[in-house]
Amino acid sequence: MLHRRVKITGIGPVTPAGIGKEAFWRGILEPVSRVRAVPRLVREGTGTFVAAEVGEFNLSDYFPSFQTRHLPKHTEFALVGAQLALVDAGLRPEDIQGLNPFVIVGAALMDFGIINHTFDTIAKKGKIIAFPYSVAAASVASISSMIAEWVGGSCRTLAVQSACCSGTDAIGHAAEKIASGEAEFAICGGTDAPIHLHPMLEMKKAKLSSNSDLMPEKTCRPFDRWRTTGAIGEGAAIFVLEPEESPRPGYGFIDGYAYATDPIEEPLSGLEHAMRMALANARLSPQRIESINAWGPGHPMIDAAEARVLRAVFGESLSQIPAFSIKGAIGNPLGAAGPIQLAATLIGMKEGILPPTVNWEYPDPACPLCLSGSARYVAHGTALIDAHGLSGTNACLVVRSQDPAVQEWLPGWAGRGLSRGG
Repeated sequence: MLHRRVKITGIGPVTPAGIGKEAFWRGILEPVSRVRAVPRLVREGTGTFVAAEVGEFNLSDYFPSFQTRHLPKHTEFALVGAQLALVDAGLRPEDIQGLNPFVIVGAALMDFGIINHTFDTIAKKGKIIAFPYSVAAASVASISSMIAEWVGGSCRTLAVQSACCSGTDAIGHAAEKIASGEAEFAICGGTDAPIHLHPMLEMKKAKLSSNSDLMPEKTCRPFDRWRTTGAIGEGAAIFVLEPEESPRPGYGFIDGYAYATDPIEEPLSGLEHAMRMALANARLSPQRIESINAWGPGHPMIDAAEARVLRAVFGESLSQIPAFSIKGAIGNPLGAAGPIQLAATLIGMKEGILPPTVNWEYPDPACPLCLSGSARYVAHGTALIDAHGLSGTNACLVVRSQDPAVQEWLPGWAGRGLSRGG
């Protein structure tokens, strides 16, 4: 079996901070939250809602002739992300049909837009009505299938649904396919569009979204002493992965990936295992990590638990490693969060900049990370990205710069392949 290094050659972000690589990067560098009140969700007795939505999004602007058949929003986001990623890599769909392409996309939720529409229609018409297309269209599996249909030719597809780790796991599994020689080309990432009455109402009941629309832009405060609930977001980030030998330039390498599940009695202990396994796969000690793109959803318990795990892995040096969370800027887009984190890290390594942790103002002694509310110029060539799901899932990626100026003082890559944590 082959064991090859895996590089990222195309990035396609669709986020509340911007659509497309350039717009996303400009937006994510601003110390601005995109969390806003969402009055369209309000019904009698529901109270108010806040969330971070993707603005000015119209699928026909990107696919004027492709038959999209009233697709679910999570699929629309992923399609646009895939197109943007291919364009960023300098490719067209017809260019990759002979490369044994592999498509794998993750999402935490099936499409609730179709479910809400069905129940709204029944409520209005007073009789049971069925929409035959909804069973297939709402599924997570349909996302990869629709991208494959757009690419054309013979594509293999998979879907991943591992809570908020879905997109990160999809990228990790795609990297393994490339590393092992099972695929020469992969389109992968995550997407989610949860901003509907359901599941947003349930998110509020679970205290994962705010009950108030007072100062919504301050709702999500990652690692801040006065954080409360965090906020829900939406969006996607899709990537092109290829072997190191590909003629196309890359943003960096995926050198480590691992996932692990929390035991019921030990919340987030699986995150520590995933981190250590991802570092081991990359043949790196914790001391070689130069930046941390933390999960940091702005939840009192989750942020503190993540900080404890980071402290266990990195020890006293944690407070010296530049870190950030993008959730204050775009909320938590569930299965798309990890991939959007990856996009921010890859561009950040290329530019030598770390985005701000929006709304981080009052340091919490329980979260001793090296954070900043402003963007920072930081030369960094190795980064850890972590993700956590409420079902106890955890996933981590270790990425390294492809810039020769950075690589010359990094240790030689000895992993030759990726393995997974249990």
